[in-house]
Amino acid sequence: MFTPQDVKQILSSGLLSFPITDFDANGEFKADTYAQRLEWLAPYGATALFVAGGTGEFFSLTPEDYTQVVKVAVETCRGKVPILAGAGGPTRMAIKYAQEAERLGAHGILLMPHYLTEASQDGLVEHVAAVCASVKFGVVVYNRDRCKLNAASLLKLADRCPNLIGFKDGLGEIETMVTIRRKLGDRFTYLGGLPTAEVYAAAYKALGVPVYSSAVFNFIPKTAIEFYEAVRTDDHATQARLIDDFFLPYLDIRNRKAGYAVSIVKAGAAIVGHPAGPVRAPLTDLTGEETEQLAALMAKLGPQ
Repeated sequence: MFTPQDVKQILSSGLLSFPITDFDANGEFKADTYAQRLEWLAPYGATALFVAGGTGEFFSLTPEDYTQVVKVAVETCRGKVPILAGAGGPTRMAIKYAQEAERLGAHGILLMPHYLTEASQDGLVEHVAAVCASVKFGVVVYNRDRCKLNAASLLKLADRCPNLIGFKDGLGEIETMVTIRRKLGDRFTYLGGLPTAEVYAAAYKALGVPVYSSAVFNFIPKTAIEFYEAVRTDDHATQARLIDDFFLPYLDIRNRKAGYAVSIVKAGAAIVGHPAGPVRAPLTDLTGEETEQLAALMAKLGPQ
């Protein structure tokens, strides 16, 4: 069993995978193909899998779905790679999700933003602290949307919550990130969490945040690892080539509609022969034309 400090150490290097969640044509969870997906991705060498996260459509899962997703992931990947599960929503619901993930054998959670309402820094501290206190395993807090913790709040949480071991940034505010990184030092492991994080990876590495979550690992795992290695080794030529040839045209498709950050990943998985079904409402799938454009981009990368 991994301790929170073990998980912190594991998350401090390597590429992080955020697998999509498999649905059938009616939008029901498909456990068999989900297990096959995790087995397919495991040998490529991601450091950890974050299941039922944003790319995994946590926001559309029922509690029953959530239990099944985490259970399948834990059983499929036992002894292969650590599993962290998404958890979020109102404080009491986030606690229930966190405790369920712990009961099922996950190694930690990514605590995603609470729902709808604005909150003060004091309120955010109490929210995160309550979730941390409800479990014993490691917690990584995701800074985005309604949850925008500042350095002073994180210092308070660092003192109160020994199992709060990670900070994932989804805001991209450089001044805030620099302040947090300098004030908190090595108390946390730091993860880049902006959509299509590869585009920001080199800049975040310069800030002291060398690890990031890769959504494209779901369908171009070989290229995702190649890009991560290029960032790790400061191979600027490879980074520039992949950004110019793939990631910038990819962003052009992704940015056409809100929510496409997930939809385009599911489209890519279908193109490589590992379909995960449609996205659930309120997201929408790519059009046929957009899927063809993505397929043409992927073809230039070669076999995965």
